[in-house]
Amino acid sequence: MSDKKRKATNDTAPEQHSKQPKLATKKDEKVGGWIQDLVVQQRIEKKGMKFNKKRLRFLSDTEKIKQGSEGVLYWMSRDQRVQDNWALIHAQRLAEEEKLPLHICFCLVVPKSELSTLRHFSFMLKGLEEVSKECKKLDIQFHLLHGPAGDVLPGFVSDRGIGAVVTDFSPLREPLKWLDDVKKKLPKDIPFIQVDAHNIVPCWVASPKLEYSARTIRGKITNLLPEFLTGFPPVEKHSYTATRTAKSVDWAKTLDSLQVDRTVGEPEWAVPGTKAGMAMLESFIDVRLKLFGTQRNDPNVAALSQLSPWIRFGHLSAQRVALQVQRSGKNASQSIPSFIEELVIRRELTDNFCFYNKKYDSVEGAYEWAQKTLKDHAKDKREYLYTREQLEKAKTHDKLWNGAQYQMVTEGKMHGFLRMYWAKKILEWTTSPEEALSIALYLNDRYELDGQDPNGFVGCMWSICGIHDQGWAERPVFGKIRYMNYKGCLRKFDVARFEKKYCPKNL
Repeated sequence: MSDKKRKATNDTAPEQHSKQPKLATKKDEKVGGWIQDLVVQQRIEKKGMKFNKKRLRFLSDTEKIKQGSEGVLYWMSRDQRVQDNWALIHAQRLAEEEKLPLHICFCLVVPKSELSTLRHFSFMLKGLEEVSKECKKLDIQFHLLHGPAGDVLPGFVSDRGIGAVVTDFSPLREPLKWLDDVKKKLPKDIPFIQVDAHNIVPCWVASPKLEYSARTIRGKITNLLPEFLTGFPPVEKHSYTATRTAKSVDWAKTLDSLQVDRTVGEPEWAVPGTKAGMAMLESFIDVRLKLFGTQRNDPNVAALSQLSPWIRFGHLSAQRVALQVQRSGKNASQSIPSFIEELVIRRELTDNFCFYNKKYDSVEGAYEWAQKTLKDHAKDKREYLYTREQLEKAKTHDKLWNGAQYQMVTEGKMHGFLRMYWAKKILEWTTSPEEALSIALYLNDRYELDGQDPNGFVGCMWSICGIHDQGWAERPVFGKIRYMNYKGCLRKFDVARFEKKYCPKNL
């Protein structure tokens, strides 16, 4: 089961965005804002550490930078941050070794799609604005390019005399296509290097094949954590300044110019960027982590990390989150194993699934037993049938489902336990498993701030198609797919309390 479903946020917890420091009443209590200084110090301590070459792979036949090059480029895509970014760390070390300037490019593409919303693009661009400001202080040139990478990146490489290109890793088909397009057009004498800066254990190192479940990948990742779950050296002020500096970006104007759906607005609870992500991590360690172990499945309790949007956009490194929770969460030690299981094992399992299964968002990508049972029960009579529009507008007979859907539409988040219930009810209330999966992915990717991510694909595939799960007792509509119902929720938590908060009377 995907950690995305569980890690989704469940309470706005406005105090975590307050700029007022918390007052420490005891000597051992932490004062608000403690995490930033601590992390800076940890990076300084790792300044001289070696880069583990297993984190990278060459996509080109050439590995050596040619003489006369004028710079090294990090093509930033999935991991939109400066610090705690193995791809940028490697690019800077390469540039320093060759005594060359360092450039970062981000290629901005807005697909013509219902999934291109202000909610997602605003969060992304505001995070990138923070990246560009940090780069300026470090003498790293940040360039915002407009258009698909295959169209705009090779020309930039040629124009700037770039000697090597480093990029990060995503297992999804669109980024893989961008990667392939760039690879085809880059000159053969330029090294093209990919670094998995998103996973703690690089996806291709963790396993060379599609894993069946958390059970089959857990041991592989756990055995590699001593090698890969390390601190990060800092990205520092670059020693070699480019003669041609990057063109400045008017970020507000750029956002205003984008052809996106502005009816899906920005939620107030989630402030974009690495600084806000670190503040959310700090509040999790201080306030919510101690509740995570026992109350993470209760949508009425603020027990979850709420970090999924920052990890999804790469504003925050999951490796940094794991390190700080292990080091600073001693007062909540009983919660740490279950949190690490979700953050590391379950989340990295979703990258494995999407990387090794090209049909990661299709019923055809399910296991044979699941495809068979869904097909056998596809024609079963449904007590309720809803259209995509009815579901999108939360117009069902089920107040709990409506409340969860309404929270997702308005706040861009849904509690993890309810994400499972929500998706399974879509299977129960639509005409076929194919339609159910299509609607679930559409709603998730359009409204969830952490949508369009491996966690989301696997979350819906787990709920509807039994991925990473097993067959259960056979029943109508679901077949052997795991079943969830309203009565089960009543046993788990105070459903009426949730409905009262999130199910407006006009729904």
